[in-house]
Amino acid sequence: MKIIDILNTGRMSLSFEVFPPKKETAFENVKKATEEIAVLKPSFMSVTYGAGGGTSRYTLDIAKNLKEKYNVPMLAHLTCVSSSRETVKERIQDMKEAGVCNVMALRGDLTPELMNTDRSKWDYRYASELIEELKASDAGFCIGAACYPEVHPESLNQREDIMHLKDKVNAGADFLTTQMVFDNNLFYNFLYKIREAGITVPVLPGIMPITNASQVEKAIKLSGAFVPQRFRVLVDKFGSDPEAMKQAGIIYAADQIIDLYANGITNVHVYSMNKPDVAYGIQQNVNRILGKDFI
Repeated sequence: MKIIDILNTGRMSLSFEVFPPKKETAFENVKKATEEIAVLKPSFMSVTYGAGGGTSRYTLDIAKNLKEKYNVPMLAHLTCVSSSRETVKERIQDMKEAGVCNVMALRGDLTPELMNTDRSKWDYRYASELIEELKASDAGFCIGAACYPEVHPESLNQREDIMHLKDKVNAGADFLTTQMVFDNNLFYNFLYKIREAGITVPVLPGIMPITNASQVEKAIKLSGAFVPQRFRVLVDKFGSDPEAMKQAGIIYAADQIIDLYANGITNVHVYSMNKPDVAYGIQQNVNRILGKDFI
């Protein structure tokens, strides 16, 4: 099933993101964790692609397993960082053979080694170029792309960032998913600006449950996301108690999701970090309130 068809139903949806193992020895543990999340029957699941394509060979393995075993619609990430056109064509063929029809097209994170290379010689420098390639293929992919409510770290300002986002949509992106957001007001403001700029495709806010104190600084470093004072107070109060912090993080994320639904946002994506208990906790909090309107 294509993601865009799920997003266009008008019903509320909740999806989860997982990541492949970094090493083969961890594959079975990661497979088990992702299967436990798939049992929850989310609207769809996405599987990430390692920085620099480092874990790319496992992305499709995880996606294919969950699709075949649990019949969960899958979204496989694909990055163009350091990838040749030949490599991308091979990945497209692999996804077609696996029956995965949804692709998250990303430039990808730049590893320290890639930062010092001459990017002008790359086959793809921007996600929009990868999207064009996917759209031009005969695979009939539903294509997702990333967006940044708090501005991409390499953009000069939000106006420039939105201009580049429009390039992705014009290239063929069917929907957008945001970087992690901890303050819904930032998302609402961003959504208003991109709609004003003529970007009309569905936009999924990305929610990251912070379930231990050390994640806060990591999240800020990773995404540059603004963390509201009320969440910092929560971490100060419960951060030293792992179980209390986990429950507080689940409740905070669920509260964000409920607020989004209440304000007319029908589709939410959760960065569940291969944690079945966290995914379950969030889904249960949301299900109890939304009941039969939830898919």
